[in-house]
Amino acid sequence: MSSIIEDIIARKIFNNRGEETIEVDVITASGFGRASAPAGKSRGKAEVRPYPEGGVDSAIKKVEEVITPEIAGLNSDFQEEIDNTLHEIDGTRDFKIIGGNTAFAISIANAEAAANSHGHLLFQFLGGNTATSLPFPLGNMISGGQHARGKTPDIQEFLALPHGAETFSEASMVNVQIHKKIGDIIKKKDKLFNGGVSSEGAWMANLGNAEAFDVIAKVCEEVGNEYNFECGFGIDVAAASLWKEKEQKYLYNREGKKRDTGDQLEYLLDLIETYRLIYVEDPFDENDFESFAELTKKAKNCLICGDDLFTTNNERLNQGIKLKAANSIIIKVNQIGTLTDAIETIETAQKNGYTNIVSHRSGDTCAWHIAHLALAFKCPIIKTGTIEGARIAKINELLRIEHFLGNRAKMANLKIN
Repeated sequence: MSSIIEDIIARKIFNNRGEETIEVDVITASGFGRASAPAGKSRGKAEVRPYPEGGVDSAIKKVEEVITPEIAGLNSDFQEEIDNTLHEIDGTRDFKIIGGNTAFAISIANAEAAANSHGHLLFQFLGGNTATSLPFPLGNMISGGQHARGKTPDIQEFLALPHGAETFSEASMVNVQIHKKIGDIIKKKDKLFNGGVSSEGAWMANLGNAEAFDVIAKVCEEVGNEYNFECGFGIDVAAASLWKEKEQKYLYNREGKKRDTGDQLEYLLDLIETYRLIYVEDPFDENDFESFAELTKKAKNCLICGDDLFTTNNERLNQGIKLKAANSIIIKVNQIGTLTDAIETIETAQKNGYTNIVSHRSGDTCAWHIAHLALAFKCPIIKTGTIEGARIAKINELLRIEHFLGNRAKMANLKIN
């Protein structure tokens, strides 16, 4: 079997928000891989540029005229060589010439093509025989902030994490039940509620922050008792979107409150204690490493996670490690551009005791690759919604993998720091 790349084909498709994005096919002599790029609604300032000037159309032209001639003839088995070539073709730190999403789609499609060339599934090819641990699903239940419209919470996401589940099928079923019960409660609370959901499939409802906390806390406890294991929950504050640089305060419009950095710290510590939160993502502005470190030091039994803080960037992660800022990290490959770059960050996090959380983007496609990456790189959590179509694609792929592995399948070793 030959893994030599014969052709790369790029096309325009749409993500779940109806936005244009790029999809790439990598064709080898005996294999095939296809990947498409997601898009974030709230993007970290340190992320690579998603597309070159001219957008998706320009990116496709770059693939046809510049990238394919350079990569065709290379061996897809050598992922690092492929990814390094993409960096060389671009020549910038932030992929502003060919676009980070272009590099991402080619990089992931290449990995799949290499796996396919050898008759392997992607997680097997990347992770080997030890890739048998399934991640716990972190599911968005209530949307607010930039992910919602109308009178919704200021906090961007209220998330369930059924970390006591013994199988992935059980964990995913629990998240579905939590989502359904939350919807039922909202309907009883608000007669005008019409079942609206965000692009991630989470409920968009006329709830304040406190009301949203009370609803998800009640439902997680009820469903956890039904299944006889603990189901925790947490939040994605997306604090960079609340931060007002001129005022040096976080603006909570729905609450009608402004909090300076000290107030924000006390507010979050109170939430963690009151609701026994086990997960808090992006609690401060993306450049406030010191406040992340302070919260990490003071919070007990809670994952303090950096997304915009780190943007899957190894340099930023190392900065955080020095300051002991956060104890977990969101991994979004398209934030950094290539699989090789993401692996470097994953390995640094693992060596330093950080929990890796492979994540979708809010604007996503039905591509399922992050399900395989979670297994391949032993990431104990996957953040990928609950019921919306692009999220279900990842959930269903993990259910298929669990079935494929049979009695070798096990849940990941997850420690809530």
